[in-house]
Amino acid sequence: MFRSVGFGLWLVLMVADAIHAEDAVVENVVFAIHGGIGLDKAEMTPEIDKRVRAELEQALRAGFAALNKPNAVGLDAVEAAIRLMEDSPQFNAGRGAVFTHDGRNELDASIMEGKTFKAGSVAGVTTVKNPITAARAVMEKSKHVLLVSRGAEAFAAEKGLEIVDPKYFRTEERWQQLQKQLDEEKKRGQGLRVESQETAVVPQRHLTGFSFGTVGAVALDKAGNLSAGTSTGGMSNKRWGRVGDSPIIGAGTYADNEACAVSATGHGEYFIRYSVAHDIVALMKYKGLTVNAAADEVIRKKLKMAGGEGGVICLDHKGRFYPSYNTEGMYRGCITYDGQVQVRIFEN
Repeated sequence: MFRSVGFGLWLVLMVADAIHAEDAVVENVVFAIHGGIGLDKAEMTPEIDKRVRAELEQALRAGFAALNKPNAVGLDAVEAAIRLMEDSPQFNAGRGAVFTHDGRNELDASIMEGKTFKAGSVAGVTTVKNPITAARAVMEKSKHVLLVSRGAEAFAAEKGLEIVDPKYFRTEERWQQLQKQLDEEKKRGQGLRVESQETAVVPQRHLTGFSFGTVGAVALDKAGNLSAGTSTGGMSNKRWGRVGDSPIIGAGTYADNEACAVSATGHGEYFIRYSVAHDIVALMKYKGLTVNAAADEVIRKKLKMAGGEGGVICLDHKGRFYPSYNTEGMYRGCITYDGQVQVRIFEN
């Protein structure tokens, strides 16, 4: 009897996993975004669901509008949509980002295009209003790829980007999340003890409340070039200048015209260790996998087996969009060349 029940449970899980693995590939897509892996299904209310979808559609349409301007490139769409989400206090990016252990908002972002492999990123900035714009400036107006902290802020100011008081990024909800974590540490007797990095921080998904997560975008422009970008506030209660995968090219962001553009969200340490974004591209280029097969191989197999939680959005060079995630859901959406919008959270 026990063996029979065990086999039945295994079969149900295998079928459910197979169904999820068949998350539909959407054809003729020119632009797509994600807003993180967000809430568990049990925590989702109709009000939050409505707000998530509205925010995602607004960002999708902003990117699509930018993509259809004269002489536009995919980077324009990526930047426009991510800027909008950075300006929204709902997301863990820009205004509304989570707090560090020391009560700061430290922001990361990256951007890349798939024709020449040019890329730019910033990490640990606290005064740059739109980190994704700073990342693009690093790519286009410097000889570097990654600038961090005070240096990145000085560069942004020098290039005329909008600089704000660090208080601009604060929201009461995110502040209360930090206070809750600090209180829990004290209750466990950990308040005065040095912890490992991974026990000191908590993935933002588990403390999102009514807010969304890390944001990202991928685009395919009229010239056939792919672009990708990602922006985040990282993990709530992070310490010691911790930086995750979002500003790391090849981990949280990657674009290659011969394969696909990728933007990731999740537990950054795992995405860095497994070079998630680049690994998906490599599987397509060197093993000939389709975009969905490559993404699932990395996210639903390699990453899941390692204990890494998260997901990616991928857009290939033929306009096929595919999201892969090993959580209950992921906030995501896409828009086709003729303006058809699709927004999803838990549903395939």
